[in-house]
Amino acid sequence: MPSTLEIITSPALTCRHGFFTRKGGASSGIFAGLNCGAGSSDQAEIVAINRARVAEAMGVAPSALVGVHQVHSARAVAVAGPLSHRPEADALVTATPGVLLSVLTADCQPVLFHDAKAQVIGAAHAGWRGAVNGVLEATLDAMESLGARRSAIQAVIGPSISQAAYEVGPEFLDRFRSEDPDSLRFFANGTGDRMLFDLPGYGLARLRAAGVGHAEWTGHCTYRDPERFYSFRRTTHAGEVDYGRLISTIRL
Repeated sequence: MPSTLEIITSPALTCRHGFFTRKGGASSGIFAGLNCGAGSSDQAEIVAINRARVAEAMGVAPSALVGVHQVHSARAVAVAGPLSHRPEADALVTATPGVLLSVLTADCQPVLFHDAKAQVIGAAHAGWRGAVNGVLEATLDAMESLGARRSAIQAVIGPSISQAAYEVGPEFLDRFRSEDPDSLRFFANGTGDRMLFDLPGYGLARLRAAGVGHAEWTGHCTYRDPERFYSFRRTTHAGEVDYGRLISTIRL
């Protein structure tokens, strides 16, 4: 494994996994580091090098690194090997050893799942829209279709934007109020009519309400730590033209 890569892990997940930071990649400029987003304007060959480094770090060939075309949906797909194309979805599950599931994020929640007894894993990209629409629950449903049990599933949310950095407007609050008035507890007062939204807290609540055996957040804020993480919101505030994507992976 390239020694410069930085990989965040959780003891709650007993299979091979990692929330990769931006350190140790081949990208330069505004993408400096481990940009794994083919959808960015970074050079395709450089992104491919970065993804190959991730695969090597996780002990698989680059072809075993699978992902989806993320569209902020609530769709989860089951995979059993390398994909010939990336389906539109925001979560993947598998019971096949050696398949490296991955999701890309830059403030949204990357969530990794593992049922150690059933040997079923999952990975989800859960921004606020996907979380509201049910992508976390859809991932659990898909894992259950492969033999997992919710009460045995461990779920870990990786680096995401924290509440202190996630300022939203009243229309955002209204969306949550209409979906579930109880979700107002994830909002704090900001400046003027602005509110601060607790995305990881909301994700944890959804996971726990869905009946997982354990759910946690690693506690890393993407917005507050530019040396380690890409952030869509930080890039927007800085007026930069594009941003890198972090990768989170899991395998049996």
